[in-house]
Amino acid sequence: MKLDTTPDRSTETSSAPTRRKNDPEGMRRRILEAALDEFARAGLSGARLDAIAERAQTSKRMVVYYFKSKVGLYVAVLEKVYGDIREAEQEQHIEALTPVEAVARLVELSFDYQSTHPEFNRLVSIENIHYARHIAKSRRIRNDNRSVIDSIDAVLARGRAAGLFRNDVDAIDLHLLISALCFFPVSNRHTFAVLFGRDPAEDANRARHRRIAVDAVLAYLTAK
Repeated sequence: MKLDTTPDRSTETSSAPTRRKNDPEGMRRRILEAALDEFARAGLSGARLDAIAERAQTSKRMVVYYFKSKVGLYVAVLEKVYGDIREAEQEQHIEALTPVEAVARLVELSFDYQSTHPEFNRLVSIENIHYARHIAKSRRIRNDNRSVIDSIDAVLARGRAAGLFRNDVDAIDLHLLISALCFFPVSNRHTFAVLFGRDPAEDANRARHRRIAVDAVLAYLTAK
């Protein structure tokens, strides 16, 4: 009996590797996500394009193709993280709330966002180490961050008109106060826990600090 030696074409087809479809936006997104993790972990100086490429399942050449350089990629990451938190604020639609409710919502959003996105906190700290010279190169970041000041300005105007808020509050100062109350429990979590034996990230502590932040901001706004 003669054996049939004809290759099984169906087996060859099924076992052949599937080519990844051309997806430049998907590739760019994967590189950004990988870079965000790497820069937050190692900083600008310590981050390596090889490590970012490996995380994104691509090549260093493709990283450079999309972002030109490590600094270009770092600026793109900063644009992403600042854009994300500003977008989250806009989604709150605080213009539909009373002035007091609107301020409370902004504080809660900032507190919750920073608690659940420690990478944002780390990247802001890293950029401050570099004296914000990379943010200074990005018009997009400055434009995006104008939205939160405009929102606070509008809320303050409504609150003053209703006789609820004091008249001498500046929107940028208020944004700084909110940021400070929400930033510190994340940025100083580990040193604070070691020095005082109380971890700000524990659920009960985080919930209490969230209430304190809201109360402190509203007390400042309504003080006579």
